[in-house]
Amino acid sequence: MTITGLAAIMLALALLLVLVSLIQPVARKLEISETVLLALAGIFLGALAALTLHSSTTDAFDGAAETLLDFPVNSESFLLIFLPILVFQGALAIDVRRLAHEAATVLLLAVVAVVVSTALIGLALLPVAGQPLIVCLLLGSIVATTDPSAVAGIFREIGAATRLTRLVEGEALLNDAAAIAIFTILLASVTQHHHIQLGEAALDFVVSFGGALIVGILAGRLTLYGVAALSGLPAAEITLTLALPYVVYIVCEQFLGFSGVVATASAGLTISAYGPSTFRPQVWRFLNELWEQLVYWSGSLLFLLAALLIPRLMIGMTRWDCVLIAIASVAGLAARASVVFGLLPLLASARLSPPVPTPFKVTMVWGGLRGAITLALALAVTENQRVSTSVAHFIGIIATGFVLVTLLLNGTSLRYLVIFLKLDQLSPIDQALRHQVLSSGLTHIADRTEELAEELAFKPSIRKIVTEQIERRADEERAANTFDTALGDRQRVTLALIIIANRERSLLLDIFRIQGLNRRVMETLLRSAEAMVDGARLEGRFGYARALRRRLKPSLRFRVAQMLHHRLHIDPPLMRAMAERFEMLMIAHLVSLSLMRFMRERLEPTLGHRISEIVSEVLGRQRRMLDDAVETLRLHYQGYFEALETRILTQIALRLEGEEYDQLMTEDLITDEIHEELRRDVESRAERISAPLHFSLRHGIENRLRVFPAFRGVPDAVLHDLASQISLHFASPGEVLIRRGKKIRTVYAIVAGLVELHVAEQDIQLGTGDLIGAMQLLRGERLDGVVRTLQFGHLLAIPAPIFLKFLRDYPIVRRNIEQRAAERRQGQDRQGMFNTPLMLTQEGNAASHATPGRAGPELAPDSDLTVTQKTQD
Repeated sequence: MTITGLAAIMLALALLLVLVSLIQPVARKLEISETVLLALAGIFLGALAALTLHSSTTDAFDGAAETLLDFPVNSESFLLIFLPILVFQGALAIDVRRLAHEAATVLLLAVVAVVVSTALIGLALLPVAGQPLIVCLLLGSIVATTDPSAVAGIFREIGAATRLTRLVEGEALLNDAAAIAIFTILLASVTQHHHIQLGEAALDFVVSFGGALIVGILAGRLTLYGVAALSGLPAAEITLTLALPYVVYIVCEQFLGFSGVVATASAGLTISAYGPSTFRPQVWRFLNELWEQLVYWSGSLLFLLAALLIPRLMIGMTRWDCVLIAIASVAGLAARASVVFGLLPLLASARLSPPVPTPFKVTMVWGGLRGAITLALALAVTENQRVSTSVAHFIGIIATGFVLVTLLLNGTSLRYLVIFLKLDQLSPIDQALRHQVLSSGLTHIADRTEELAEELAFKPSIRKIVTEQIERRADEERAANTFDTALGDRQRVTLALIIIANRERSLLLDIFRIQGLNRRVMETLLRSAEAMVDGARLEGRFGYARALRRRLKPSLRFRVAQMLHHRLHIDPPLMRAMAERFEMLMIAHLVSLSLMRFMRERLEPTLGHRISEIVSEVLGRQRRMLDDAVETLRLHYQGYFEALETRILTQIALRLEGEEYDQLMTEDLITDEIHEELRRDVESRAERISAPLHFSLRHGIENRLRVFPAFRGVPDAVLHDLASQISLHFASPGEVLIRRGKKIRTVYAIVAGLVELHVAEQDIQLGTGDLIGAMQLLRGERLDGVVRTLQFGHLLAIPAPIFLKFLRDYPIVRRNIEQRAAERRQGQDRQGMFNTPLMLTQEGNAASHATPGRAGPELAPDSDLTVTQKTQD
């Protein structure tokens, strides 16, 4: 009985998957790249199927042989079915922010190297191939695309430097797109017999890349919004990511004329950058595992199916073809070497990218393997009816031979080259850190092993044997430990801050498992934690501190909401932004407490007391900044803050409750039915408290106005009306409120915080109860100083026309200001503090003292003046 039709195809696919599963352990045992072994298996199967069809003694297997040789997958199917999966997963697995530092290097390898390889290979073949230049260039574009799967697999297996793997994988994201774009232009020229206009082709290339980049980012963000809307439905969330690469690839290729590969890569990078803060951690882990499995199947099947075609593509090969293959291979290697060794140093000298060590360059040149995409493009030429037989024969044989040379020569020797160059070994710093960690960790392990063995009643002799082995290892690590000499204090501080920032990211992801937390808040916190990692890595504690300050500054969304509130009196956007800021500060505060404990308990034993003190000082500064920001809001929205604290603690308790029930289920202390009922109860209670909290933005403004000394004697009803016309302003440290020489358009009343006026080489501090700009407005003068905030502040913003009308209607306010100003001037003259009147006051033109501490609800109108001589700007 012969199996035919769809059943034969599905059976063949199933058997190929069985073969793929067997190849992996064999490749690992033989220490050969899986890609190389897949290629050999595919060639063997293709040749065996061809022999079977031409042999009269194996008629029973003719159906299977025909199915393999005539598998219903052409070049278009290869690219359409498999390429989106491979590109999207490659982007998804990349650390986007670390890759951003290598952007110039990656673009050089992905675009410039492809152009140079196309040109050099084409020009090298032109004198000897007997084909027109355009055909030789077409071949160059086909073999210019590299296959990272074999290279990255080898690097991961032997533990090569992560930066080397990142460069290779980053190159692969755009390498295919550049090669396919050039291939499309050249193939159209060959089939339509027209000359290429270089300027037009370059413009098309740029438009294709740029348009695809925009489409991919937009599609990725839309997908993330969809995921947020589907919160709590993991299957639906993951299904969206499965549809995304195919949607952007097909829309760009078929409708927009952009590069589908670039669109797919940019969509994947967008999901990679923002996915951890959008998906729940457990869903994100499952998503990555699912895509790794998909790309394993797709990549293996793609290479195996493409390799099956190699015997067909090599039919009619001559000795001269072998010479041409050798020439093309040498030209390809020379082209890649010229870019890597010739242009990468220029990028480094121009400070466009970090320097690439010479061993990395050697490995990148030799690791430029070609694979299934090259075979698919060659197949596309041979299948094209408008390509002449001689051109199709030339392209098919040379491209296929080129692939075989790189796989069988470069692919089999790459592992040994990496080992020879010692790229599989830890750096001296990492090696020193390893000894330091093990020397302290093994001692702890020995103690725990002793305790557990005693608890489980192991014999003393056995306990002694095992613990002595561990202690012996600890002694060896201590003897080999060069941590104190290998790293200076600055390096150890940087290392500690990188560890702290990574720990913070882990804590945030763990917190994000709590149902009901705001996704935008978590996205902001995670993004800033990653920025702190990058800042510490590049600039040490200064980069870490700069990233932290950026986190605490109000976002663009917050500033826009504040502007709408101030100018148009539209409150809801600012209320939502304030609620998010409350939650962000609360979570950051909780994390900072955990980081301080982590520093004391885990890092100090590893890095030493001195480094611990320095890093603790950095963390302490972070803690104080958070405290200031939190307390500024807590003072004036006490009820909301307590409600938020209650909700977050309740959410934490519900999560712990759920974990306890899971543990009881694991230990078989409760049945499945009980566990399911308890889980539903926890989820329902979590859902009930997950609704956003609301608060009144303007609550208490009237009371805050009433305690300002300048407004003494003003009727309560009038202050009530004034409160409805003013707006709130939440300031961050370093924010400029009024610039030198500017007309006063807003009078700021300081409810909480500390503000500095720099005038006449003096720093004058203004604090709770002061009015900023009142006297200049009365006199019609411009400010001759700069006003900036020193702390997180809470201010009332009174528009200048409203304030002037208020003064005209209630002269008592003006008298209060002028009377107090006169008293202040007299006191200043007696003390001899300065001779010229100051321009900015609460009730006159002298600044009142503002305590840097937290302000209470009651103001201190008679506080002393503080003026400090300007020493540095």
